[in-house]
Amino acid sequence: MMSNWLLPESLADILPAEARRIEELRRNLLDLYRTYGFELVAPPLVEYIDSLLSGTGGDLNLRTCKLVDQLSGRTLGVRADMTPQVSRIDAHLLNREGVTRLCYCGSVLHARPAGLLSDRELLQIGAELFGHAGVEADIEIIHLALESVRRAGVKNARVDLNHPGVLRSIVNEDPALAAVADEVCDLLSTKDVPGLVELGKRLPEVRESSLKALRDLTSLYGGTEVISRALHVLPSLPAVQSAMADLQALIDALPEFDFSIDLADMGSGYGYHSGVVFSIYAEGWHDALVKGGRYDGIGKAFGRSRPATGFSLDLRKLSSGLPAAPLARAIRAPWGTDPALVQALQALRSAGEIVVQALPGQVHDVDEFTLDRELVLENGTWQTRAVK
Repeated sequence: MMSNWLLPESLADILPAEARRIEELRRNLLDLYRTYGFELVAPPLVEYIDSLLSGTGGDLNLRTCKLVDQLSGRTLGVRADMTPQVSRIDAHLLNREGVTRLCYCGSVLHARPAGLLSDRELLQIGAELFGHAGVEADIEIIHLALESVRRAGVKNARVDLNHPGVLRSIVNEDPALAAVADEVCDLLSTKDVPGLVELGKRLPEVRESSLKALRDLTSLYGGTEVISRALHVLPSLPAVQSAMADLQALIDALPEFDFSIDLADMGSGYGYHSGVVFSIYAEGWHDALVKGGRYDGIGKAFGRSRPATGFSLDLRKLSSGLPAAPLARAIRAPWGTDPALVQALQALRSAGEIVVQALPGQVHDVDEFTLDRELVLENGTWQTRAVK
């Protein structure tokens, strides 16, 4: 018989000290986004599946838990990513003409964990900028993402860049590649050169120049010098040159940060992302802390095709790699209803102090406080003193 306290696989409780730190991170980052002019929105946890997955590709569909709405009989989805919902709000509800900056924070649920060490429930926080197609929006978003992890205490963060437009331009130049674009993405992401060679043998109609370009992509990773190498070895296509110019503009605009480039790392966003994509890595986390990029046109499914770029991260994952949260200082106070005691308690709490009253006959166990002071009655007045 299964114990009632067991949780489903890859789901976990968050205990007091960790929960406090996650909440402090949430408040800190949302306050940061507000200083940049981002407005907070809160979409629902569940909505109709056809709206939830509009314009997002097949990967999100596989990650989405589905259920039947008992009121309408239609299929609902528990959100696995809040970005499509925020895009719906921008395109359909706000319907603004100019630039719109929106931020959000809420739980998302994955049908399966993304990796061996991943959880299925994430506390996703992020920011999205709509209405500007220029690289300036990407610069602002990447700077804000880096400031987010810096505010959290992450040191020596590194940004990995890519631009799906490079691969898209190569595929568009060769009709024979279009039918196997997803397979090509998988082969590139694992840098499987023998697999690309086998693909050429299986599809003799694919041009040799296209196969060479794909093989070259697998070696185009490293530092910022990758941009000049790419311009030298890849086909001289306008889209390739434009993509390299965007990457260079980003790097030049943020000289204080450490960048790397991997033009073969397609991930799951080839059909979703339309421009610069990025991931932020740091020592202490087994995979990317932050993921983001440009996804122009996602709002088309909701009636308005808008330029869009943004990022998101999981606060639970972010917190898990940080040093142990320090205990909060607190005051121990006796139980009582004496008006003078009540007034002293109210004054301390109004001043921002944490005051824990000891209930009669009980020992108070705490995980996140250190009771380093106590409230005592001395000479007829309630005063705080250090615990000896």
